[in-house]
Amino acid sequence: MAGGGFLPLFEECTDAEMGSRTVLHSDLNNFFASVEIARDPSLAPYPVAVCGSIEERHGIVLAKNQIAKKFGVKTGETIGNALGKCPQLKMVEPHYDDYEEISNRVRKIYMEYTDLVESFGIDECWLDVTGSSYLFGSGTEIADRLRREIFRQENITVSVGVSFCKVFAKLGSDMKKPNAVTVIPHNGFREKIWGLPVGEMLGVGPATEKKLLERSVRTIGQLANTSPRLLDSYFGKVGRMLWAYANGLDASPVHPVGYQSEVKSVGHGATPSADMVKDEEVESMLVSLAIDVGHKLRRYGLRAAGVAVAVRDTALCVREFQARMPRPTQSAIVLAEEAFKLYCRSHDRQRPLRSITVRAIDLAPKDAPRQLDIFEPSEEEDKTIRLCEAMDDIRERFGRHSIVPANSLTRERVKDFGFGAVSPSPANALHQ
Repeated sequence: MAGGGFLPLFEECTDAEMGSRTVLHSDLNNFFASVEIARDPSLAPYPVAVCGSIEERHGIVLAKNQIAKKFGVKTGETIGNALGKCPQLKMVEPHYDDYEEISNRVRKIYMEYTDLVESFGIDECWLDVTGSSYLFGSGTEIADRLRREIFRQENITVSVGVSFCKVFAKLGSDMKKPNAVTVIPHNGFREKIWGLPVGEMLGVGPATEKKLLERSVRTIGQLANTSPRLLDSYFGKVGRMLWAYANGLDASPVHPVGYQSEVKSVGHGATPSADMVKDEEVESMLVSLAIDVGHKLRRYGLRAAGVAVAVRDTALCVREFQARMPRPTQSAIVLAEEAFKLYCRSHDRQRPLRSITVRAIDLAPKDAPRQLDIFEPSEEEDKTIRLCEAMDDIRERFGRHSIVPANSLTRERVKDFGFGAVSPSPANALHQ
């Protein structure tokens, strides 16, 4: 989970201590779409969707305004589906620099009330205002002040949940939108939220919700009243955590500004300009992605002992595969090779692929003790790391496209670079 995640600390706090906290969750409503309408107020009367570039095949809805939502337009669906529901939909391309700038400005507003501000993505934050009431009033009063101030400065609305823990504050901000404040009190949360569908609670994704529904756990209240041991048998330690959340026993802290959570995986994904049909096309993409993942590992000072590959096909079906690697590594070469082996033995290839993601998992500090392989001298790995570091340096100085794997150069791109009609071999491109 973003922003430091949650820890099941429910055994470490009393009921009175839980009720003494005041936590807000602030969610900027339809953030991307709201920013675009603030940039161009003439869009305000129309259904609006922020969409990725159709030409580059990022043709999905990234965000939509309330009017588009009433037509059934959903985030994540294709532009074609959205236009089928709402032919008059106004589509605009994203302006990420603007979103980042406004997000930072809004966080500065939060920091006028507390230094305990934890991001949960670009448009959401938790605030612990327990110690702020002497200056600014109750949690509800602070939430209203934030709502008015953000609208005055940025002309965008915000929904705020007020509660005694992070999970319920997040639930509150989702309950009433847009431009609203919802309070879930410690002494009345059961009456307020136990009747809600279990999928509304943070931590219950689609797969977990499906498993719960199969076991007749349909509401948050039913989850709260299910035996923790039974949930353990279904989901492992996650089951007990969900039980704690449903019972309001989330004592995870709101981390201060600048807090860096432990890096548990490092990944990178992309959607190419055409569907990937051949294994050679998949290999080429995996090599390109592995270069970025390896760069991040070296920047964080980490090694990966495992690799994960997630694929999304043309039916928008997503599957992920994971495997241990022969040895922990920072090498993009090793990551690409192991990711491609994993893909070849795990994916059924029934449909072309629309996008693919590579993640380095099972991370440890690069200097952590590890078992050496007598059949592959460490000098060989050191050589590949030096090669990758040299590529990092070139990309840093001259741009990320200044040096690329040979197998990522299609005929068209090679012609653009002025190399003539060359058809590079896709195999072992990083070794050349």
